[in-house]
Amino acid sequence: MKTLYETLGVTYREENGRLIPEIKLPEQTNYQIGKYGQFYLDYIKNHRRGRYTTLLTEGKLNARLHDIDLEANEILETIIPRLASERGIDENLKARDILHWVAKMNNIKASAEEIVLREIIYQ
Repeated sequence: MKTLYETLGVTYREENGRLIPEIKLPEQTNYQIGKYGQFYLDYIKNHRRGRYTTLLTEGKLNARLHDIDLEANEILETIIPRLASERGIDENLKARDILHWVAKMNNIKASAEEIVLREIIYQ
């Protein structure tokens, strides 16, 4: 009688007198993962183990992390200029008071990152 692994075409190797199924994960992409992809990886490893395991075993983890990173960066590129415009932070302010402009832009970037974390990463 064949085992489930044999029925699925899995081979075995002998190791210390035991038969070990030779199971391999599917090929994955090898994209560079940025800051937000790393945040997502950390989150799903610690809080969404099922999602992490599924993406890993289906060979889709690296591609998903890459997609999350791209999406987060695109949203930031959209939100930051919009928030700056809404708050009246422009090149005139930068020319008049650079320190005030830097403080305001840092605040906007932090607000935009909070939105990305809440809407994209911690979903």
